[in-house]
Amino acid sequence: MTLPVVIVAGLHSEARREVVERLLRTVPGSVALHHDLATAPQGTVQRVVRDATGVLSRGETPLVNDCACCALREDLVPELERLADGGLTRLAVVELWDSVEPRGMAEVVAEHGADALDLTGVITAVDPALVLPYLANGDDLAEAGLAAAASDQRTVGDTWARQLEYAPVLALVDSPDADDEDRALLTQLHPTAKLVDTGHGELAALAFAGFDVEAAAAAQHPACALLPQEADEAGVTTLVWRRHRPFHPERLYQALEDLCCAAARSRGRFWLADRPDTLLAWDAAGGALCVENTGPWLASLPDAAWDMVPPMRRAAAALDWHPEHGDRCQHLVFTSPGLDRHGLEELLESCLLTDAEYAAGPEAWKHLPAAFDSLLDPVS
Repeated sequence: MTLPVVIVAGLHSEARREVVERLLRTVPGSVALHHDLATAPQGTVQRVVRDATGVLSRGETPLVNDCACCALREDLVPELERLADGGLTRLAVVELWDSVEPRGMAEVVAEHGADALDLTGVITAVDPALVLPYLANGDDLAEAGLAAAASDQRTVGDTWARQLEYAPVLALVDSPDADDEDRALLTQLHPTAKLVDTGHGELAALAFAGFDVEAAAAAQHPACALLPQEADEAGVTTLVWRRHRPFHPERLYQALEDLCCAAARSRGRFWLADRPDTLLAWDAAGGALCVENTGPWLASLPDAAWDMVPPMRRAAAALDWHPEHGDRCQHLVFTSPGLDRHGLEELLESCLLTDAEYAAGPEAWKHLPAAFDSLLDPVS
């Protein structure tokens, strides 16, 4: 008999605690496990196990390689397996610490606890009134006292975006300051998520609904991400911008600051004329942009290599297939209140190759200014 496990994540700590308490009160035999990373600077991580009546046990685990998240990974599964062996726990609620992202922990539970544990849900707790302030926060986690390791370079905005977009369930606490714009922003950021009020009885059922780690990872991969669709509601707009023509590397680089500040959240995939084989990921929140090389476009691979590509990736490529460029495309999505749609489209269009540049062909494109080398090929 495996132990059902639900992960509850979120930077909104009060909302997260409310969701956990609700689950403990409504699911008989449920136990919550929480690792407090706030003590990491002192060299340890504090573990608390509790149920609806109060604290059952406390303990601590030392840091692993000066990394609080690493200590959490090392300690989490053994503690969950201990609960499973006891045979008295109906549901294990893993309450993640503020800046810990659910994906990493979900994959740890799924990989290492397969025999005794069943990951049945991932929930991100949300205070709707705080969605935009957190998303627009470009501060480093370290500045906010939320870094999980000395080397943690994430920002509040991008961490919150990933917490929000990974979970299939968003549990909303009652917030008197929230309005229609806040809910529209949530819906557009993650349109496939199930939004449920914390006080609703459905929350407990969703904790047991089931969770597919591989499908969730594929849905986040830039090559086949389930990106939001066009939308415009309550002052919040989502612009989906798709083109097949490549970007001029220098013009795009010069426009990066304006583009990443144009929306509260933007993400997607794109290609540069001087790097035709490289699928580049775009991920921006809080005015901070991350551009990453995520491997080759399928069109640049030999046919024999396609058998090693996941079916979801091949299906996504087929939807974007171009007779000349294959799956190479610009697919960027911008979501924000007060989005200047026209201005943003004009700026993006200006970064594409002109007709003359495009007509010069791929050999000429290789000699365009390699403006992205500093971002993609940093000197070690």
